[in-house]
Amino acid sequence: MYLDSSLSFYSALGDRKLKVPVRSLLNPFKAYKYVKEMNKRLASKNIEGNFKGEGLKQGGVIIFDKEGIVKYAYLEETGSVLPVADILNAVRAVGGEDDLSKNENSEL
Repeated sequence: MYLDSSLSFYSALGDRKLKVPVRSLLNPFKAYKYVKEMNKRLASKNIEGNFKGEGLKQGGVIIFDKEGIVKYAYLEETGSVLPVADILNAVRAVGGEDDLSKNENSEL
């Protein structure tokens, strides 16, 4: 695990920021429903947020091998389920373990 205090990984992931679709501005009820559903999903997983820091930056996951070569990258898609099985398989591949995706059914 690596703490990126300088936010250089955000740059490596394209320095992407959360974008609000124009159509949701035209339909505030749809935007409210989207945010409410996302907050419900986060609460069900005991994930809490705050309004500190770079809340509009989109992150992701980068997995490197021992030589520092990128072996896997996932760009965050706000509101989407994290591909846990893919990430675990990438970590296992870097660590020399076999692909165990058929045994993984977890999602975040």
